[in-house]
Amino acid sequence: MAQNIYDNPEFFSGYTQYPRQVIGLDGATEWPAVRAMLPPIQGKRVADLGCGFGWASRWMRSQGAASVQGFDLSEKMIARAHEDTDDPAIDYRIADLETLELPEAAFDLVYSSLAFHYVKDIRRLMRTIHDALVPNGDLVFTTEHPIYMAPAHPRWLVDEDGRKIWPVNSYSIEGERRTEWFVKDVLKYHRTMATTLNTLIEEGFTLRRLREFGPTPEEVSRSPDLSEEEVERPMMLLVAVHRP
Repeated sequence: MAQNIYDNPEFFSGYTQYPRQVIGLDGATEWPAVRAMLPPIQGKRVADLGCGFGWASRWMRSQGAASVQGFDLSEKMIARAHEDTDDPAIDYRIADLETLELPEAAFDLVYSSLAFHYVKDIRRLMRTIHDALVPNGDLVFTTEHPIYMAPAHPRWLVDEDGRKIWPVNSYSIEGERRTEWFVKDVLKYHRTMATTLNTLIEEGFTLRRLREFGPTPEEVSRSPDLSEEEVERPMMLLVAVHRP
């Protein structure tokens, strides 16, 4: 079973103040880039893995999705999603992505935002998603970038010139990473770029688009604190793949 950190009261209290949870998708700097990677939504049956408060699920319906099933391990997240949603075509369910079971050929699109780095057995999950997609179906997901994930103690350092740098160590050593984010010992799983892409290929997907995300110059001009995210290292990996 995956670590259910989102039901930790201290974590949940901090997380609910996070901009993307206060104002929704417009608070996520990567959202325009993700949106550009999505296939047409009209009439699609969508699965939203790690749906959280349901922001993306509701957006999918606003774009004409026929139905959306949202899955999340957190009871608190699912409860909030139910509170904020009044749409019989959206169905939220509590589910662990480590053991998730989906019906075969039930979805045209599977979407996930920043959830897969919490999953240890990513191959099983990708196989499950592949089988749940119809032929010509799509998977679009975001995950923490392996450069961001790799350090044993992820934090900015300052070099001899006074410049902030991001240390990349233990990159080839995959597996558990425990970090502090609102609380200590948040458990994630680091994988190299090669592992992520090869797993997708081996499970039958073809790559449509890949982006190592950093904010645009326009976004940095509006929020100068984002500049180090743009220059020094990507924080997120955005992936769009297709089931032939």
